[in-house]
Amino acid sequence: MIGIYGGTFNPVHYGHLRTALEVKELFELEQLRLIPCRLPPHRDEPEVAAHLRLQMLEAAILDTYGFSVDKRELDRAGPSYMVDTLHALRNELGNTPLLLFIGADAFAGLERWHQWQRLFDYAHIVVMTRPGYAAETLSIFLQQRLCSDNTQLRRQAAGCLVFQEVTALAISATAIRELVAAGRSPQFLLPDRVIDLIRRHHLYQVPIQNTGHNTGN
Repeated sequence: MIGIYGGTFNPVHYGHLRTALEVKELFELEQLRLIPCRLPPHRDEPEVAAHLRLQMLEAAILDTYGFSVDKRELDRAGPSYMVDTLHALRNELGNTPLLLFIGADAFAGLERWHQWQRLFDYAHIVVMTRPGYAAETLSIFLQQRLCSDNTQLRRQAAGCLVFQEVTALAISATAIRELVAAGRSPQFLLPDRVIDLIRRHHLYQVPIQNTGHNTGN
């Protein structure tokens, strides 16, 4: 099975990396692909150029076995729709089971994603939750895809919905950007290699406007 973990990674931090490692081990994945988003459909375009976010992500996972960076969304024009990404991966990988990992906050807005129902044609969806998480009432469409036996994920290529508890690290990319803009150290929130790139390229030096939204992505 191959895992898919997307995000703007602006910047990538230990919250992303710890959950990515946990789900790779829990689901015994052959490979976990981290896919940086070029143009998020539901939020402003990241202020840091795509190639720099890519460099930070590649530096963060440099020595992590089984992790890889897939830059197809950075190479594709227009909004970065996950359904297009999964469709392309399915065409490349045949019947290999694909697991799309998303956070609980993203799952709460899933039905606003572009062609969201088609996601299940190409992958299983695994919602990464914090301890004590309680899902809201699911639509009939989603209820029909709930899977309580993870072995089913290996028996079919796509179509299941799974909730998986992971370690909750309260680290926010927004907070990291604000720390750096204020001249404070983000050490121990993200890998030193990423911090070196932030300093080398003088990233996040302009104070971040407070929009009232903090997604941690």
